[in-house]
Amino acid sequence: MPRNSSQNECETPSAPLILAPAGGRDAFLAALAAGADAVYCGLKAFSARMAAQNFSVAELAVLTRLAHDRGVRVHVALNTLLKPEDLDHAGSLLVQLEKQVQPDALIFQDPAVPALARQAGLRAELHLSTLANLSFARGLEGARKQLGVSTVVLPRELSIDEIKAMAQACPPGLALEVFIHGALCYAVSGRCYWSSWFGGKSGLRGRCVQPCRRLYTQGGPPRKFFSCQDLSLDVLVKVLAGIPAVRVWKIEGRKKGPHYVYYTTRAYRLLRDAGRDPETKRTALALLERSLGRQATHYHFLPQRPQSPIPADGRTGSGLFVGKVRGEQQALCLVPREALLTGDLLRLGFEDETAHGIQRVGKFVPKGGRLILKPAKPGGALKGVPVFLIDRREKALADMLAELEGALGPPQATAAAAFQTRLPAASGCKPDAAEMQVHRMPVRPPGKAAAGCWISAGAVKATSPGAAKRLWWWLPPVVWPDTEKILGQQVAELLGWGVGRFVLNAPWQTVFFPQSGRLRLWAGPFCNIANPLALQMLADAGFSGAVASPELAGRELLALPDHSPLPLGIVLAGHWPLCISRVADESLALEQPFESPKGETAWVTRHDTQYWVYPEWRLDLSAKKEELRQTGYHLFIHLNEPVPRPVRLKQRPGLWNWDLGLK
Repeated sequence: MPRNSSQNECETPSAPLILAPAGGRDAFLAALAAGADAVYCGLKAFSARMAAQNFSVAELAVLTRLAHDRGVRVHVALNTLLKPEDLDHAGSLLVQLEKQVQPDALIFQDPAVPALARQAGLRAELHLSTLANLSFARGLEGARKQLGVSTVVLPRELSIDEIKAMAQACPPGLALEVFIHGALCYAVSGRCYWSSWFGGKSGLRGRCVQPCRRLYTQGGPPRKFFSCQDLSLDVLVKVLAGIPAVRVWKIEGRKKGPHYVYYTTRAYRLLRDAGRDPETKRTALALLERSLGRQATHYHFLPQRPQSPIPADGRTGSGLFVGKVRGEQQALCLVPREALLTGDLLRLGFEDETAHGIQRVGKFVPKGGRLILKPAKPGGALKGVPVFLIDRREKALADMLAELEGALGPPQATAAAAFQTRLPAASGCKPDAAEMQVHRMPVRPPGKAAAGCWISAGAVKATSPGAAKRLWWWLPPVVWPDTEKILGQQVAELLGWGVGRFVLNAPWQTVFFPQSGRLRLWAGPFCNIANPLALQMLADAGFSGAVASPELAGRELLALPDHSPLPLGIVLAGHWPLCISRVADESLALEQPFESPKGETAWVTRHDTQYWVYPEWRLDLSAKKEELRQTGYHLFIHLNEPVPRPVRLKQRPGLWNWDLGLK
């Protein structure tokens, strides 16, 4: 039985595990049929893919027993941001997982989860999700010490050279998990607030509505400036096989059907095990070609030949092209380029286009045959519109799933487990309220406000040692392996000047600092801190205070100080990004506004190596300041960004999720 095996240790010289996605029962069984070494899936709560079918504890218990009987590991994703009110429910689920499922690993992003797992008695390995954004080599040791993780899931944006740098820094007992196939987000994982800004449905809560895949305009016809192709390492995956610390090859796709799961899993198993056999490689590539995903890219994997994930034609819909619509509006049909099976699912056109629609094939249609189409809506499917096969249930796969279904044991009754989280005591520290004005370059703030400045080469160069000591220096939300050394040198220079106040935007950025009581290190707003147990982790890691996630609703922000072991801050006003990305479409002009069909306007700017997307309105909780102060907040932060001349800020309330609530 895989439970408690040591397969994920860096030093284990065995082949990497192929980790397959499962968003529902059939996809789980398809992963087993394809020969996956491990399957990852989510529960019906606290999953970063809430749009997937997901599993109840009872369903997962039966499937896990079948997987374990076949030597296959099961990893459960409880990888969302946890609000204060979520802790008891999440803890109860962890108790049930331990008693009834006994998963091999728990995937998480919220730093509260390790403590919650200990309280619940869960004995599974802890795997840090890519949503936690551990993106630089020295941070691995920090996460190992702070969270006790055994595996870190690396960002999709890394090149093979950067993955090797991460692997070389991998401490004993820690493994790396690398995405090899599946959907790409425009934003860096864990650094996207776009969906939340536009309606409270947070990507960090698994409810992203994918605004990055919409059409936008900027002085021309509508275009998908941010919609990405799928990642596919295909034959390049063999390069990863020579890196001992990379213990897991991960396939993305918990919203995909069993066809996709089977084809991709089978393909990468062949590529891993085939050696140099060219025929096996051709078979694997054919499977990937017919897996019904999006067009593929190697993205940044080859640093000498990086590929933009945003195609020139802007079309990133999934599926296999099978032909174009023929005929006139009252007699539309498809003459498919290949046979269509009963139950096949077709997509007509592309999302955001009037012709877009979905149609199920009612009966077998031979290659060159004729399928009558029905417009999804008036003015919908039109002559010449492309048609794509996006899901199918071929008989061979259906038979394999039926056989595995027959091997499932009987379900067992489950009951909610009583659980009450042991919360930390409030710090009792009630310092006077303070304001902090944060800029990109050193600026003397008005009145008695504290001054903050983002660390950059230009900012450090523009100040003197005496002036630097009066500032709070902010570390960036994303640090890549190729910028890690530069940031370390900048921090070291500031420390040498006697600077003692810093705001860190990932918990593991503590590795840039000596263990010294004279330093004041605050966890910044990009740490996404949303509950008391996460605050306790920061306190244990040596932080002096923490800025709450500005994504939270008002009631959640006001509840946080009751059990906070640290002084709290809040981003009271200023420019908060929709997202941060490592790429920008070449056809999108920086520092120029672009607009959605609903009139939502934003712009993209570059800070160092990152692209920040800002809405044309400011976050503004100024009217809530006194309420926040009375509740226990101490530090009120204003984030100031240079606004490009063509951009005209709109007057909006700027309350974000205060009244709306965070979904």
